[in-house]
Amino acid sequence: MTSPPDVSAGRPVRPSPLGDTFHLYDTTLRDGAQRQGISYSVADKLAAAGLLDQLGVGFIEGGWPGAMPKDTEFFARAAEGELELRSAALVAFGATRKAGVAVADDPQVRALLDSRAPVVTLVAKSDLRHVERALRTTPEENLAMVADTVAHLVAHGRRVFLDCEHFFDGYAFDADYGVRVLDAAVRAGADVGVLCDTNGGMLPFQIETVVREVLARTGFRIGIHCQDDTGCAVANTLAAVHAGATHAQCTANGYGERAGNADLFAVTGSLVTKLDLPVLPEGALVEMMRISHALAELANIAPDDHQAYVGSSVFAHKAGLHASAIKVGPELYNHLDPGLVGNDMHILVTEMAGRASIELKAAELGIDLATHPGVVTAVVQTVKERESQGWSYEAADASFAVLVQRELAAAAAGDGVPVPSPFEIESYRVIVDGEQPVAVAADDGVVLRTDTRAEATVRVRTAGRRVIATAEGNGPVNALDSALRQALSSQFPVLDDVGLVDYKVRILGGNAGTEAVTRVLVTSQRGAAQWTTVGVHPNVIEASWLALVDSLRYAIGAS
Repeated sequence: MTSPPDVSAGRPVRPSPLGDTFHLYDTTLRDGAQRQGISYSVADKLAAAGLLDQLGVGFIEGGWPGAMPKDTEFFARAAEGELELRSAALVAFGATRKAGVAVADDPQVRALLDSRAPVVTLVAKSDLRHVERALRTTPEENLAMVADTVAHLVAHGRRVFLDCEHFFDGYAFDADYGVRVLDAAVRAGADVGVLCDTNGGMLPFQIETVVREVLARTGFRIGIHCQDDTGCAVANTLAAVHAGATHAQCTANGYGERAGNADLFAVTGSLVTKLDLPVLPEGALVEMMRISHALAELANIAPDDHQAYVGSSVFAHKAGLHASAIKVGPELYNHLDPGLVGNDMHILVTEMAGRASIELKAAELGIDLATHPGVVTAVVQTVKERESQGWSYEAADASFAVLVQRELAAAAAGDGVPVPSPFEIESYRVIVDGEQPVAVAADDGVVLRTDTRAEATVRVRTAGRRVIATAEGNGPVNALDSALRQALSSQFPVLDDVGLVDYKVRILGGNAGTEAVTRVLVTSQRGAAQWTTVGVHPNVIEASWLALVDSLRYAIGAS
């Protein structure tokens, strides 16, 4: 006897921007969480679901209630009002009933209903080999497991999707059994049959061929779920959509086990800008980069600078030839306007830079060089010369700005006239004291700790007077930074709020060991603003000093 619909099924499913003609489905919180190194707390999952809802995806798969205590808690807290979704429907993921168990008696199926999620995605074996060897049941019992579970959930007011696990591999082995699984699910009331490339071994032309064949054989609504083991998950997903799939499952930033899943942002960007499918609410596409990076922070993974559409470097141009064309028309070397996806174009200043690169980069930093051709020439020459010595301005915009301003000042002063500067360095000295190791009690026994302190003294000239300042720090760079700012702060109070937030050292090739040339990148901050400067020298302290001096020059000039 069929049970009556469950009136506690939760909020109604909201239509996607295309009505119900296309589903953009996210599984970051379940499949994406299987990536090595990711461990979401319930609070993380609630925050991530909110971000995905801001993007405007149609469905958010929250996890596997009943199988994972954390996921059970997530759905409970969501149902109790801790997650208010504006456009997405929350989805619970789970398996069909077990072989030989009545669907009403299966605790896993009951947990799916108890989650109160309005949509349930069931996973089922669609490869005959998995049915017989992994499930250890008969093909007919597997079909009954699918049909019984779908019908039971639909009778309780749930909308049901079916993930056909290992579909493509199974289709290559037996082209009929997977279709029978789809048929069992749809006849029982499932809305979508999702074809899963579970092992991630398919290529786009294979995906497209199978999707077309299945659509022709069944007429059912077909979805796609791709892993990235061949590096083709995004291409495979788009190939399936091109073939007629109207439901695409993805994860934020391609998170997932092994090589990952189809990247939600790459798929979405292409669906909207290349296939003209408005799968997001109006105005939401511009939020892609922000949300991608926010989700990366929740996963505790650094954003991928080279990620399609949303990486900070994907609209960066290094070659002078590119910059020359971009100066005429940015669309000549950008496949779309970066602003459409919340990104921006960047001109990188390197040894490859030409005049156009320098002009565009300066303009990006708010410096107009259009009427200063001599300054452009001088900057191009200086950059090329310094790059050959190991300097790099790609990640050091502030040092580039200081260089340009120095050349502008030199041009304004005229030949042979000293370049005006807010301060001049006379000398600096650093002393590092290492004390004898001291035994300190710890939980796992006694450890030796050595307290090392550094003291720096700097001598500078500013506003016509000589200033000497001394400061201590937890290392030579910290001491130098403190001493230099102390010497200049009375003349430039803005420096009181400047602090060192990052410090990177790289040994450059060509020499070995301690005689090698070192490149130092220093990142400083004032309020919400951050900037990076560079210094290069065989002595790491001198390289650090050069970067620190540029940092304070930039801070003074930007104030």
